[in-house]
Amino acid sequence: MSTTPSISLDERSARQVLLLRAYETAEPPDSAWTTEDRDWATRVARASLPEDPAPERFIAERARHAMQRLAPRETGVRAALGAHFAGGAWVAVAVVLGLLLGLAVDHIGPAQRINLLAPPIWALVAWNLLVYLALLVKPLLGKGPGRLRRWLRARWQPKGGRWGRHATLARFAADWARVAAPLDGARAALVLHLGSAALALGVIVGMYVRGLVLDYSAGWESTFLGAETVHGLLSVLLAPASALTGVPIPDAAALAAMQVGPARPAQASAAPWLHLYAATLALFVIAPRLVLALLARLQVWRLHRRLPLAADDAWFRQWLQPRKSLAGTVWLLPHAAPASATAALALQEALQSASQGRARLQAAPPVPYGEEADAAHTTPPPDTALVLVLVDLASTPEEEVHGRLLDRLATSAQAARRVLLADEARYRQRLGHDEATLGARRRAWQALADAHGTTLLSLDLGTDPAALQVAFQGALGG
Repeated sequence: MSTTPSISLDERSARQVLLLRAYETAEPPDSAWTTEDRDWATRVARASLPEDPAPERFIAERARHAMQRLAPRETGVRAALGAHFAGGAWVAVAVVLGLLLGLAVDHIGPAQRINLLAPPIWALVAWNLLVYLALLVKPLLGKGPGRLRRWLRARWQPKGGRWGRHATLARFAADWARVAAPLDGARAALVLHLGSAALALGVIVGMYVRGLVLDYSAGWESTFLGAETVHGLLSVLLAPASALTGVPIPDAAALAAMQVGPARPAQASAAPWLHLYAATLALFVIAPRLVLALLARLQVWRLHRRLPLAADDAWFRQWLQPRKSLAGTVWLLPHAAPASATAALALQEALQSASQGRARLQAAPPVPYGEEADAAHTTPPPDTALVLVLVDLASTPEEEVHGRLLDRLATSAQAARRVLLADEARYRQRLGHDEATLGARRRAWQALADAHGTTLLSLDLGTDPAALQVAFQGALGG
């Protein structure tokens, strides 16, 4: 069974990576982030990391440097990076509101009398038991979080419009809401569990405060139940609280004497029952909610440190593939004409920088036109790691010429990576700023390279050394 590839980053790094992906995959390309910016971020990230870093570390470092350029240009990027979850404030609000609501319960029974069978406390306990049951059942049914948790999550998830009407940022906001859903869900659970525990605590405090200044009595009344039945019911419901507090449940005879009616007002002291109900709330509401809050807090801590990101699209595959060191011989094989001095110098400098001196450039005599299948011209040195077939982009790609050369190298240089390097210098001089024609010629060479399983690099070797350095890394999967 196949699984979706994923990586794990801390929350801030994940936010930066998704922001950068939104800009680098924008259609049409976003003018705030250019090709030169991409190459700069790649070079700086590689320079700031040790050799062959883990792919996750590289992509996070590259995004971190990219934000240094993007943030000053884009107000929305600054806002997106600065947005954070005010966890302490939300928890404080939930706890304070819970306590106040619990204290605001103005009575636990009518006319300062507790009806043992129907105090509001049982409603609170029943509600919490239903919540616990739902938490157990929902994962089995494949259901998501409840409405209240979804509402809380929505309060602190980013909105694209919040940072301006910007398609790139709107896409980031949608991506981030999806990725951060587990983290925000855990935060919402933490807030709700602590708020519920505070509500129960407020009820307990309110009971005892009122018990100090008011005289509560206890009794029960029922049309259908007798004292024996009431004793059995209360013995079951209050058994945990009785065991915790040591307060016994009165027997059936004592409960019969506590039955009230129109001519029989409640007279028994409510003090032992207050202790029992307080213990019941502590056992069935406060303690479980605090345990659930602790589990939610641990989940928040874990996801804040390692938030999973699905890495199954082309952008992630490009940057997360293993980055191999460039070492050995790089064989430069020109076709039809030798490499210009400018191109050779640019290749040498880029190679030295990309390999930290571990690779050496060896230039071969140009392959004469029509002799592309001749082994004398197409057999590389034994330790060749990379073959660069240098062509002029101004040339028209020909299957019977250039295709035959690539096929021959597929046999003679099986152990090496093969790259078709198209120099754009002459063609750019001829075309000027005619990007449409230049793009069409690139696509023609790309079709030829694809047909023969070869990587195409189309660059101006005279004016684009930085891009060439990046290309060397990419040529070997890094």
